[in-house]
Parts: sequence; C-alpha cells; structure tokens
Amino acid sequence: MVMAAAARRDAEAELNLPPGFRFHPTDEELVAHYLCARAAGRAAPVSIIAELDLYRFSPWELPERALFGAREWYFFTPRDRKYPNGSRPNRAAGAGYWKATGADKPVVHAGRTAGIKKALVFYHGKPPRGVKTDWIMHEYRLAAADASSAAKKKKSKDGTLRLDDWVLCRLYNKKNEWEKMQQDKAAMAAAASQSTSWGETRTPESEIDNDPFPELEESLPALQGIMGTTDTILPKEEMQDLDSDWLMGINLDDLQLPWDDSYASSFLSPVAAMKMEQDLSPFF
Repeated sequence: MVMAAAARRDAEAELNLPPGFRFHPTDEELVAHYLCARAAGRAAPVSIIAELDLYRFSPWELPERALFGAREWYFFTPRDRKYPNGSRPNRAAGAGYWKATGADKPVVHAGRTAGIKKALVFYHGKPPRGVKTDWIMHEYRLAAADASSAAKKKKSKDGTLRLDDWVLCRLYNKKNEWEKMQQDKAAMAAAASQSTSWGETRTPESEIDNDPFPELEESLPALQGIMGTTDTILPKEEMQDLDSDWLMGINLDDLQLPWDDSYASSFLSPVAAMKMEQDLSPFF
C-alpha cells in the first residue's frame, strides 16, 4: 500500500499538470483519444491512465493503484474468456465478481460507432449469492474488436484465454465511501501522530527522581560529624523512657507547691540551675 501510494505521487509529479487540472473526459473522448490510441500502440494525449489486470483486485483496492483521480479512477486492462471457446468475459475479480446491468450503449465518434459502453456492479462473494455493493464500473471496448468473429470464438494462438488486449474502465463509488474512508484514515493517523508526539515528550516514571531533597543526603555526613555518628541516635521507645524518667518520684502535692529557685534547683541539673540563676538575676 505504501509503495502504491508512493508510485501514485511520483506519477502525478511526472505528469506536470497545470493547477486546477481535472480529468473528466466524455465517453467519446475516452474511446477516440485514449482507447483507440492504446489499441493502436500510439501515445495518449496524457499518460494519466494506469495499466493493470483489473480483475485481479477488488474495487476498493484499485484507487490507490490509479495514477490520478479522487472520485473516479481510470484503468486499461485486458479481458479473459470465461470458457475456452466462448466469447463471454470472465467477470470474477478479487473477493467477488462484476455483474452487467442495463443494455450496452454505443459510443459514436465522427458519425460512426467507435466503441461499446457497458455498466457493471460489483458483488461481494460468490455467485449467485453475492452481496451487491456501491462500486460501479463503466467498461469501454472497441466496436471493431467486438465485430471480429475470430476474436470472439477462437482461442488465441499462444493458448491463453485472452479475449481483449485492452479495454478502458472508469471506476467509482456512487456513495463516495472510499473517499470518506480515506478521510477517516487521515484523521485517525493525525490523532495517532499527536498522541505519539505527546508520549515522546513525557518523562518516563522510571527516570523521575523520587528523592525531593537530594541536597539533604549530601549534607547528612556533615551533620553527623557535628552531632556524632548515627549510632548515638536512640530508638523512639528509649527516648520516650528517658523523657518520662524525670517525672518518677514526684508527687502531685510537690507539683502544687509554690515555685521558687530552691525548689527548681532540686530537680534541675547543676548546669541548668546555674543557667537559670543567671537568667533571673537581672530581675532581682
């Protein structure tokens, strides 16, 4: 699919078409200027029609193989016989088959019938239980080849089932479903591209530093040098025991006594008592 799209872009670039160019030829123009030229080995006015075996593909696989077109696609294709000694073409194609609808219409050029136009509808599945689709094809064949009994009834000299070397086909979807599908694909691709670009800008969780204050870890050894090693840090249970030791031996009545320096010094350490006296001396 990618290679087919690249080939299509290259073909459009090589055509060097003027801005606003549209390819909407009439039935007469298709037969007289393109099909007749291809059958005679002459160059077409513009090499805008792809050549392939159309009956090897389902219709929805063909637009990306065309050289030009957005809603209509044109192809030169050979046709094979359905039976070795018959003139009926083999209409099996891809995942289904083409079925003729309506009567054949002559294509007139310069006052004479130059070609025959046939309309066909694609059915998905196997006959006679195929499901009708919205894919339509107009097939153009030369009237001269159609009148040749040898081309219709005799097997070709090389032993193949070839009925016509070239017919010209115009393919389209009457509900433009293929164009809508391409627009949906383009929208999905754009959304996926935006999602991918957003994901690339995110920082993976595995690369996020879980330590919010790495500088504290660097300064911890210096603090340990000042305060001592981490071995001197007591467990939480022992700290709670030490905090409650100084309350042991004190009665509730003692706590209700008036506060004075002598009583405070009885349960404060000598250093704390001296410090307390120095702090209170300016007030007495």
